[in-house]
Amino acid sequence: MTFDADLRTRWDEAFRSAVVAGLSSPQKSIPCCWLYDERGSALFEEITRLDAYYPTRAERDILSRRARDIASFCGEKALLLEYGAGAGIKTEILLDALRDPRLYVPIDIAADMLGQTAARIAGRFRDLDVFPVLADFTGDFDLPPALPRGRRVAFFPGSTIGNLNRREAVALLSRMRRHVQGSGAAVIGIDLKKDLRTLLDAYDDGEGVTAAFNLNLLARINRELDGAFPLDRFFHEARWNKTESAVEMHLVSLDARKILAAGQTFAFTAGESIHTESSRKYDLSSFAALAGAAGWRLSHSWRDEAGRFAVLGLDSLA
Repeated sequence: MTFDADLRTRWDEAFRSAVVAGLSSPQKSIPCCWLYDERGSALFEEITRLDAYYPTRAERDILSRRARDIASFCGEKALLLEYGAGAGIKTEILLDALRDPRLYVPIDIAADMLGQTAARIAGRFRDLDVFPVLADFTGDFDLPPALPRGRRVAFFPGSTIGNLNRREAVALLSRMRRHVQGSGAAVIGIDLKKDLRTLLDAYDDGEGVTAAFNLNLLARINRELDGAFPLDRFFHEARWNKTESAVEMHLVSLDARKILAAGQTFAFTAGESIHTESSRKYDLSSFAALAGAAGWRLSHSWRDEAGRFAVLGLDSLA
């Protein structure tokens, strides 16, 4: 699976622009989508297998136990649009349960991972058309105009919606609603509010995989943008933001220094951080209100047995 060279060039420039803008801000930050290069995507898949990282197991439990119910909600001959497809492992559970699905559209910013996922899904589901779309789902983009008719279902597992602030989440949900059109639906995973220790452990595992995943962003900057980040002088930190009801990931500088990246110099003070991800936690009422602001109605919810995670079915209000 290959992608247009001009498109790859635009993504390279988008990465450069995001890094320069983020490192120039008073609170340095880089959008979490850039954590997912080939190495980052592989590390995240490793994170999902850790004991401390409960969301993936909880969501797989829901998808496996309630697959028929979710498939019934999606309907026959569905067109499944997956935002931030990644490796698409959980998607296979849903595709197995769907009745005669017509099309799978994985959407992702990581070109190599997207190609691998599309090829694997197409190889396993021989009668399913697979149409990968290289795009940053947090920005505006259009689907290919020649998609077949049918009930479109936006699939957004993994609680990734928690990475977005309210404005960004409403914009994405509105974009999904436009993509699925008037009769469409959405199936979205959310991480539920719970005790703080469980939350922080999930984002700062004892094996150090999450730390490696976070630090890989600096390695990517060094590799792709001629950066000079000394990886041994930064450390990973998970923090709880009570106001946002979110676990935040930061890369913290151990000392004061100036660092070259993307042809510019950025000054760090000791203890200054780069904010790389927020993972917001919801209850059903707060998410229903968020979805309502984008024109969706919460019509179904399925939870794991421990009540840690929920998969939601949304219907368009149009």
